[in-house]
Amino acid sequence: MATSISSPEPRAFPLVSRVVCPHCWERFPPEDSLWIAEHAELIGDPRLGAVHTRFLPSLFTPAGNAIDARGETCHDLACPRCHLGLTRGMLELEPLFLSILGSPGSGKSYFLASATWKLRECLPHDFAVSFQDADPGANELLNSWEQNLFLNPQPDRLYNPQVLIDKTVLEGGIYDQVDYGQHAVQYARPYLFSLRTTPGHLRANKSDTLARMLCLYDNAGEHFQPGTDTAANPVTRHLAISRALLFLFDPTQDRRFRDAAARGRPPAPGIDSRLNRQETILNEAAARIRRHAGLAHNARHDRPLIVVLSKFDAWSHLLDHDLDETPWKRSPTSGVCGLDCDRIEATSRELKKLLQAHCPETVAAAEALAGEITYIPVSSLGPRATQIDLESGKPGIRPADIQPFWASVPVLYALQRVLPGLIPRISRRA
Repeated sequence: MATSISSPEPRAFPLVSRVVCPHCWERFPPEDSLWIAEHAELIGDPRLGAVHTRFLPSLFTPAGNAIDARGETCHDLACPRCHLGLTRGMLELEPLFLSILGSPGSGKSYFLASATWKLRECLPHDFAVSFQDADPGANELLNSWEQNLFLNPQPDRLYNPQVLIDKTVLEGGIYDQVDYGQHAVQYARPYLFSLRTTPGHLRANKSDTLARMLCLYDNAGEHFQPGTDTAANPVTRHLAISRALLFLFDPTQDRRFRDAAARGRPPAPGIDSRLNRQETILNEAAARIRRHAGLAHNARHDRPLIVVLSKFDAWSHLLDHDLDETPWKRSPTSGVCGLDCDRIEATSRELKKLLQAHCPETVAAAEALAGEITYIPVSSLGPRATQIDLESGKPGIRPADIQPFWASVPVLYALQRVLPGLIPRISRRA
């Protein structure tokens, strides 16, 4: 008797009403998504060149996958405008965009790698929230940074900082080029993570309403300088649609702040001599947001701005009190942690006073940009990771000694502000 193999039953997934492409930010209904051909001979795309063809299908398998012109079953999707690939999660989850900006050399990439590594640890363990790579291919560069810092096969070796995390460049790497016929456009490549509640979360039964596709953007600092935002290079236009902005401010790049931190103390190892007018980054970001969001010239952005003060280990003595290792506490009844926002906001007020004393123009630029501002200190590497190589006399980083401090707090606080049900806040009784 012949044995038949049944086709898998198609599964129904709830789809968002409008998809937002994380590359070009086009909005379109899910059914307009293109599919990426899989047959080896179907190469060539008018937007992307020598890659597999993008097409709008007319034939599907019983499981709902498109069939290309040579009969191959397809599995990957693409945006109908820019033709860049889309993870299927973008069709199922509402996006949550977060933008990281800062001057060249401020340490954005080190901060991002430390933040995502710590989020992988604390979100599932402390907050009952799953934090997973939504597209391992899109996150490949970030994952390699995490590997170099926290899972290095030679952790006791002293590395040149550029070896562990290469400087974010202006082209290639984290950017994709799309050809629109008469002109080519370069888009920023986001890092994509899925956020979902897990059993034990206070609102686990409402996980569908809290699940999000987190899209993080890390641009080269030069892209935030005046004159770099053009029709052919719109790599920072995610600022206008981001739910929160994280501005990385490096106090060691300001001479006045650096002098105050160094007074009576030996210089911290690894602090280079570069100085930057960092408030110009905020002023340029404000101009771009107003232009692309259609705001009035002097209007404030209605999204939270988090000023992340980096390299905390080099200037922590300027604060009047010590900070807790983790500003969250576990509830004895639910077993889930709540973020100590009162503690974070009290620290923010103290940091604002510190900045007003040494860098008042930075505070003024932040207040001109946004109505809600929070100042949070971080150390991406910790106080002992950076040392001077005795042979070369240059600074190096020893992975075994990396101990980030508050690296995950800016993103946790941003999530709590824009999606309160996902990250609970500690409630204090009178």
